[in-house]
Amino acid sequence: MRKSRIMAMLLTIPLILTGCGSAAVTSLPDETIVVMTESTAPPETEPPTEATTEEPTEPPVELDIDLTLEEKIYQLFIVSPDFLTGQKNVQYAGDTTRAALNEHHVGGLVYFSENMRSISQTKDLLHNTQDIAMEDGGIGLFLAVDEEGGSVARCGQKLGAAPMDSMELIGGRNSHDEAVEVGQTLGRVLHLLGFNLDFAPVADVNLNPDNELGDRIFSTSPEVVSNMIDGVVTGIQEKDNVAATLKHFPGIGAADASTHDSDKVVIKRSLDTMRGTEFVPFERGIKAGADFVMVSHITTTGVGDGLPSCLSEKVCTDILRKELHFDGIIITDSMQMQAITANYDAGEAAVKAIQAGCDMILMPESLNEAVAAVQEAVEDGKITEQRIDRSVKRILDEKKKLGILQKEEVPTEEETEEQGE
Repeated sequence: MRKSRIMAMLLTIPLILTGCGSAAVTSLPDETIVVMTESTAPPETEPPTEATTEEPTEPPVELDIDLTLEEKIYQLFIVSPDFLTGQKNVQYAGDTTRAALNEHHVGGLVYFSENMRSISQTKDLLHNTQDIAMEDGGIGLFLAVDEEGGSVARCGQKLGAAPMDSMELIGGRNSHDEAVEVGQTLGRVLHLLGFNLDFAPVADVNLNPDNELGDRIFSTSPEVVSNMIDGVVTGIQEKDNVAATLKHFPGIGAADASTHDSDKVVIKRSLDTMRGTEFVPFERGIKAGADFVMVSHITTTGVGDGLPSCLSEKVCTDILRKELHFDGIIITDSMQMQAITANYDAGEAAVKAIQAGCDMILMPESLNEAVAAVQEAVEDGKITEQRIDRSVKRILDEKKKLGILQKEEVPTEEETEEQGE
C-alpha cells in the first residue's frame, strides 16, 4: 500500500485595512498562510536570532548642578514657611529656617498675609531666607505669593499699597496698555520686596456666575481675557525678575463649586468647546512667555479619565505640553484642597502628579510622605530618574533666568590681583 502523500495547501488572501471613521482604504501586500495536516512537516526556517533592538529609552538630561536623587525630588516642592518650620505665622528667618532648609531643601516657599507685618519686615524675611538657602553653594528658592491685584493682593492689602481695581473692572475696559501697567506694578512691587514668583494672573473665563473666582476673572469673553492676560504676563515678566503663572488650567470658570471644600468638582464640557473658550487665554499667555502654568483639581468630562486635572496625563501632557506647546514649569494648585485630600494621601497624589506631567507640587498635605513616595516610585521603576531630571532642569533653568540659582562668588582682592597679572 502506498504511503499517503503529505498534503499542504497554500492560500493567498489580500488583507485590507480600513481606518476608523475614515473612507481611506490601504491595501497591504498579499500574505501567504500555510495550512497543514497533522503529518505535514514544518518548513525549514533559519533558527531564530536574538532581538538586537532595545526598548527606546528617555534621553539623558544634563543638569548644571550635581544633585542626589533626594535633592532633586525636594526641588519639585513648594511649601509655606510655617509648614516647613513647624512654626505659626513665620515673620523672621533665622536658625529655625536654616535647620529646616538644611533638612528639607525644597524648591520654593509660598507666603501668605500672616507672614507679612511691614515692608521692612517682609523684605528682611525674604532676603534672609534666600541668603540661608544659598549658603555654601546651595540652590536659591522660588519665593512665591498670590498677588493678582484687586481682591487677592496679599502684599497690597497687608503692606498698605494703593488698592487696585478688581480684574473684572479692568477687564471691562479691555485696554492692553492698562493690563501691561497692572503687570508692571505687580512685578515691580514683588521684586522690591524679594519675591520672584507670582501665582497670577487668573486666565479663567467667567462662564458660570456661581464659580468661586468672582471678580478675580477679567471677563466672560475669551478674547478679552486673552488680551488682558497677554498684557499682565508681559508686564510682570518685563525685567526677568519675577515669573508669572497662568491659572487655573484647564479652566475653572464654568464650575459651580470649589475644590477647596468639595470632594470632587466636575465640569461638563467637551474638549472642542474648551478649545474655543477656556484654552484661548492660556494659549495667549503661553505665547506671551508665561513661565509657569498652574493646573487645577477640576475634573472635566471631556477629558474622559475622571481624574483631577493635576493628576491627569491627558490634561498635563497631552493637552498642555503637546497641544498647547507649553515648555515651562507645570505646577499643581495647592494639594491641601479637599478635592485631593479626600481621595488621595500625600504620597499617592505626588506620584500621580509627576506621572501626569507636573514639574512642581504646591503645598502637599505631608512633605515627608510625598518626598518618600516619589523616591520609592523612582527606585521601583514607576517613575524614571530621567523624568525627574527633566522637571529639575526646567526648575534650575528658571532659577538661573531669575538670577537665583546660586550665589555668585565675589573674588577676593588677592584673586582679583592674580587674575590681573
